[in-house]
Amino acid sequence: MLRGITVATRIEDAAARLEALGNPTRLAVFRLLVRAGDDGLAVGQLQKRLKIAASTLSHHLRALIIVDLVSQERQGTTLMCRANFQMMETLVSFLVDECCVDAAAACAPVEKVA
Repeated sequence: MLRGITVATRIEDAAARLEALGNPTRLAVFRLLVRAGDDGLAVGQLQKRLKIAASTLSHHLRALIIVDLVSQERQGTTLMCRANFQMMETLVSFLVDECCVDAAAACAPVEKVA
């Protein structure tokens, strides 16, 4: 267990997030939001950049929101979307932390080239 969360739960959570990102459109949405930083992007900006129908974008945003990779906040008449950087870090760390756990000798630290 890690902080009260079982390994099985962590695997299920990671799998759900990776599944959501496994769709090319959702990955493109998430990538745009990551690139936008903490300011995020309005739904209209996302739609314009991706050149997809509003209903299609809504469907993909919902999938990312369900797995907590994206959040939405209404600012007046604008619906802002933001990447959840903490959840992204958790997902990436989950994968990196497991790297070579069972084969430590095979994964010696790589020396940085100057």
